[in-house]
Amino acid sequence: MQSFDITIVGGGMVGLALAASFAESNLRIAVIEGHTPDEILNDAPDTRVSALSRASEFFLKNIKAWDGIVTRRAAPYQAMEVWEKDSFARLEFNADNLSQSNLGHIVENRVIQLALLERVKQLSNVSLFMPNLCSNMAIGESEAWLTLDNGDSISSKLVVGADGANSWVRQQQDIPLTHWDYGHNAIVANIRTTEPHQGVARQIFTPQGPIALLPLPEPNLCSLVWSTEPNRADTLMSDSETAFNHILSSEFDTRLGLCCVEGQRSAFPLKMRYARNFVVNRVALVGDAAHTIHPLAGQGVNLGFLDAASLAEEVLALWQQGEDIGLQRNLRSYERWRKAEAAKMIAAMQGFKDLFDGDNPAKKLVRGLGMQFIGHLPGVKEEMMKRALGITGKLPRLVKSTSPQL
Repeated sequence: MQSFDITIVGGGMVGLALAASFAESNLRIAVIEGHTPDEILNDAPDTRVSALSRASEFFLKNIKAWDGIVTRRAAPYQAMEVWEKDSFARLEFNADNLSQSNLGHIVENRVIQLALLERVKQLSNVSLFMPNLCSNMAIGESEAWLTLDNGDSISSKLVVGADGANSWVRQQQDIPLTHWDYGHNAIVANIRTTEPHQGVARQIFTPQGPIALLPLPEPNLCSLVWSTEPNRADTLMSDSETAFNHILSSEFDTRLGLCCVEGQRSAFPLKMRYARNFVVNRVALVGDAAHTIHPLAGQGVNLGFLDAASLAEEVLALWQQGEDIGLQRNLRSYERWRKAEAAKMIAAMQGFKDLFDGDNPAKKLVRGLGMQFIGHLPGVKEEMMKRALGITGKLPRLVKSTSPQL
């Protein structure tokens, strides 16, 4: 039996970020992960990427993982364009308007995970169990016990479920979910365009769903996230590359010229999930184990990083006060904090999806007028961008910058 203070089940982006958040403490941390990521990056970027906000950048800098990202591969973007097909509805955002160097970075998920794993391996208070799976969990009055697939046993004051949307930890605790199907599948791929992306993230709303082309490090290479109803997604996935390229180019208004898919296309269903409890006795949930949202604003991993930073802040405060870090009542403030933030983001994403769903002329008029209003009313657009950047509102200390401009 090995004894730890915190056991994190899930060594993906959020789980490793949480472990790295305890670098300056004397807490003993275990991280259990079933898959060891390949450290060799291909010349072509992975198709699963994240749009890291400024808050996530600050967090990753503060836990000393950011350098590992930028030395591998990351694409800053300086502007955003959002418009509706066959409508005058349009919005543009520019980093210069906020006196920022960029609005965020598009980074492959594996790059983020590798940088965090590199950082965690440097920490003497963190033990990695990788590749290992959990086979059993029992909760006692003052400890939790985990059995691994290799027969090892671990005791811990707190178990954190950072093991994704189909969380084993959440299921073991029978934590119920509020959930619904968005009625969309997301197609992801790398797209070569004839026109350079110029560091601009672009998204078009069509009657069948939004299409985003996000800039990658090469000037004519973008990451595609195409959300559409499942039957159409199946058809697009089975189309020849020539047919797929033609449809994509047309639906994207040929904004970047001809779009040509490079490498594999993949698709996955989009579902909203919201755990009824983020905390039970001896167990806390973070990231996709606690909530999943529609990717149309690219906020999923940013929400998860804020969970990790918030939980770390609460746990460290309890530890310094000599309190039990695994008691449900002691972690209520984390749960209230993050449930409220997740609920607001879920509501916002559902509102956006409903607003841009379909091509009813009245709704198109409302959308167009709304975007005109946001674009021309002083301060509204800037406030929207500050919220997207994550530099306003209640923030954990680990995501706050010391930069004087903020």
